[in-house]
Amino acid sequence: MKRYIKNIIPAAAFALAFGMTSCTSDLDVEPINPNLSLEYDVEGLFNKCYANIALAGNGGANGDCDIDGLDGGTTGFVRQMWNSNELTSDEAICHWGDAGIESFCYNTYDASHPMLNGYYARLTTGISYCNQYLNVAADHDATMTAEIRFIRALHYYLLMDAYGNIPFATSLAQPVRLTRAEAYTWIEGELLDLEANLSEAKAKKSSDANYGRVDKAACWMLLSRLYLNAEVYTGTAQWAKAAEYAKKVMSSSYRLNTKGVEFTYTDENGEEQKGLWTAYQMLFMGDNGETDAAYEGVFPILQDGLTTTSWGTSLFLMASTYDGDMHSNPAQPVATNGTDQNWGGNKARAELILKFFPNGDAPQVESYNMSEAAGDDRALFDGVGRESIYNQLGYSGDFKDGYAVAKFTNFKTNGAAGNDATFPDMDFFLFRTAEAYLTYAEATARLNGGATTGEGTQAINDLRKRANASEKAAYTLNEILDEWSREFYFEGRRRVDLVRFGKFGGNSDYVWSWKGGTKNGRNFSADRNIFAIPAAQVKGAITQNPGY
Repeated sequence: MKRYIKNIIPAAAFALAFGMTSCTSDLDVEPINPNLSLEYDVEGLFNKCYANIALAGNGGANGDCDIDGLDGGTTGFVRQMWNSNELTSDEAICHWGDAGIESFCYNTYDASHPMLNGYYARLTTGISYCNQYLNVAADHDATMTAEIRFIRALHYYLLMDAYGNIPFATSLAQPVRLTRAEAYTWIEGELLDLEANLSEAKAKKSSDANYGRVDKAACWMLLSRLYLNAEVYTGTAQWAKAAEYAKKVMSSSYRLNTKGVEFTYTDENGEEQKGLWTAYQMLFMGDNGETDAAYEGVFPILQDGLTTTSWGTSLFLMASTYDGDMHSNPAQPVATNGTDQNWGGNKARAELILKFFPNGDAPQVESYNMSEAAGDDRALFDGVGRESIYNQLGYSGDFKDGYAVAKFTNFKTNGAAGNDATFPDMDFFLFRTAEAYLTYAEATARLNGGATTGEGTQAINDLRKRANASEKAAYTLNEILDEWSREFYFEGRRRVDLVRFGKFGGNSDYVWSWKGGTKNGRNFSADRNIFAIPAAQVKGAITQNPGY
């Protein structure tokens, strides 16, 4: 429902009546002065818990940031999740000089890393907002309370996944320390307990009530992700539970988007041509909340170019991956991603391109011609003016040193422009139904000796059929890992998948270009499968992770 999220700024302006405008990052917010008025706006507090995921602060893109000492664009939830999980992996590399980029790209991050500090602060600040709501408004509405408990559990999950041992509190009090296994147990119990009070799983568009709000399907998706990685977190695998909860999502009204949209345009010779926005492309366009693509978005983080603006969410995904030469829409006479921003920073590592072109022969063409050459609609890469898929100079290279990713655009399927020239309308689907398909396929394959079952094979083939890619009779675990990349590259999850497959830190049989800081790649310590706790937060009960 748009009044909750897309028009969140006016309501959120009232959310901090308790003086939380500048939230600390370790969960122990100063107690409320008992002499102050205890009036509060329940919907404002409710909105603020969602807004922490979508916005940097109360004022939108150009307002004050909720995280002290860091700018709002850098500390955006999606941007920090993306940086930590993509730049450290075989999918993305960046040449910007921002503090911390090089150590992400080369896997040399430590306890002083500024972006890991920003991610930690964004997550713990979000937990504090949820604790605030639950402390003063838990009895207001059972469904709203379940949603905020879910959002808190999501923040705790991401914190646990990234940092291992974590600070933990369910009130505005000094946190205690939970080990990773203890955090896992709490998150699992919390999700199982709150599920009953969430609204029923129902696929929605932005015109439908409660679009953008958490329902049971989001809970099932997070549980399936938690169980899929249980062996990493606790030492005990939970493949059957991962498959069970993934199947719940697959059996719900949420569904894969399988039908593209045709459009016509006039080419440079004045002749009318026909084009097609593929079903996969529609998931990452400016009207993905208004078309059938929305039915795949189990938990969309909503963006609107006028009312819900951020430098660190959808705009970051578009602007950081485009330069001014990339022409990703044949109907447009100029090179553009649908916004006036093209920062030219994040680009593909060679290994991502090799997932689609195993012989390294990706052509030097625009993204709308690349997918045909790959035989896979998901190959949304730009090769124009790029002589090699390899980043020859690594972090020191420029944006055309390697291929670009043109996955995210602000174009609308009907040809209309966005609501604003700068800020996009593309919602970011934090959970997509496709994740349930791959989770189910992987979990059942692990229970089946490492090869997909009939149902698991069909789940992967459903994704490949949607992408007009060739289908197979069965898939090995390594092939499933590659499929995770083909389907979800640049969506902020790759490190997690590599760790689960034993391909990240430690004595791995898989290296990628510039892994560990060398051109041909090298292994690095398994300690780096989790990040360092920011140095300033190692205090009281919180201890630093091994290897840092």
